[in-house]
Amino acid sequence: MSVDISNFNPFDPTTQQCPFPHYAKMREEAPVHPVSSIGVHMVTKHDLVMQVLRDPQTYSSLFGGAGMPLSGPEREKFAEVMSKGYPRVPTMLTADQPEHTRYRRLVSRAFHPKVIAEMEPVVREITVKLIESWIDKGRIEFVAEFAVPLPVRVIAKALNVPDDRLADFKRWSDDSIAGIGTNISIDDRIKAEYGVNEFQHYFAEQIELRRTHPQDDLLTNLLNATIDDDDPEVTDTRQLDMPEMLSIVQQLLVAGNETTTKTLTEMIRLLAENPDEWAKLKADPSRAERVMEETLRMSTPTQGMWRVVTKDTELGGVALKKGQRIIIVFASANRDEDLFDRPDDFDPDREHLRDNLAFGKGIHFCLGANLSRLEGKVAAEELSKRLDTITLTPNNKYEYFPSFMLRGLTNLEIEFTAAKVSS
Repeated sequence: MSVDISNFNPFDPTTQQCPFPHYAKMREEAPVHPVSSIGVHMVTKHDLVMQVLRDPQTYSSLFGGAGMPLSGPEREKFAEVMSKGYPRVPTMLTADQPEHTRYRRLVSRAFHPKVIAEMEPVVREITVKLIESWIDKGRIEFVAEFAVPLPVRVIAKALNVPDDRLADFKRWSDDSIAGIGTNISIDDRIKAEYGVNEFQHYFAEQIELRRTHPQDDLLTNLLNATIDDDDPEVTDTRQLDMPEMLSIVQQLLVAGNETTTKTLTEMIRLLAENPDEWAKLKADPSRAERVMEETLRMSTPTQGMWRVVTKDTELGGVALKKGQRIIIVFASANRDEDLFDRPDDFDPDREHLRDNLAFGKGIHFCLGANLSRLEGKVAAEELSKRLDTITLTPNNKYEYFPSFMLRGLTNLEIEFTAAKVSS
């Protein structure tokens, strides 16, 4: 496929459906590629992305919002809506050290590998119940009937959200990412921000309830957590304020389900398109972890992340000025020919599988990575046990969400035959 990167437009609908040929061209011709239309450089090779990730002092995460900049009048309208909620404050994703480390330490225990491993029975129970709810149908829309509800229900358990609020939970998550890597209208961004306000007020109420009625959950833990004061002259610790707690919960909400939904959908598509790999998985369910990892490499639902250059520097032979914004393109790094042989092929047996950057690396490595990997592994195991065949129906249009930062199919229809499960 011949592509022209001289006028690369990340918002072009055709490009968003399949950006990988463009990334390959950038890796070959301009690994640190200027995109004048949005005023950024895109970093596309694995070693250069790693160089950025290992140097948070030069490449800061204090990039503010992950959406595109607004004009003056638009910012005023946006600010008016945001004033009806709590202040949006940087905590983990949009913070640098030492603040980032302080916040991350507070929630890392809840996502410790041992804690996540203990969640496996719950994840498996939710997975099996979902499959049993449609196993007799023979055809389903996979996103709505499996890929969305599985991670939503799992993260809702962690945040102690009642079942009757699951639809709101998903809507608030969608609202939180509506402006990330998209070119939606200011009206749509404002509508999404009202949803974020609604999310904030709900969880603020839940946190306040924990003051008088503590529970064994993450919200109570956040309420009781203490953090080193930002003032170096003060040696005491303090409790998190409400905006900080809401910022952390919002990031856990999004990280806990959006990327996993997109990964699960790509996994079933890749397995349907590669029947030999499906047969291998059915014969040996222990391959589930490798299937999930290769899916993460190929799909990379979080396609990239912003950084801001803190001083004049050079990256890949390209001079960057202080204050410039760059995008480290995980999706491109995960298909770098220098590291991954035949990078466009689905091969769960390939080398360097764990070197993929689907969850980033370094101090901002995704806190929910272990949980997402667990959900993908369990889903692959249980689907391979309960389905004999899977095929993609002719109805599929394979349309991806209109974002160059978060990539996932809007829907995916599959047909299947159920396996006979021995009692």
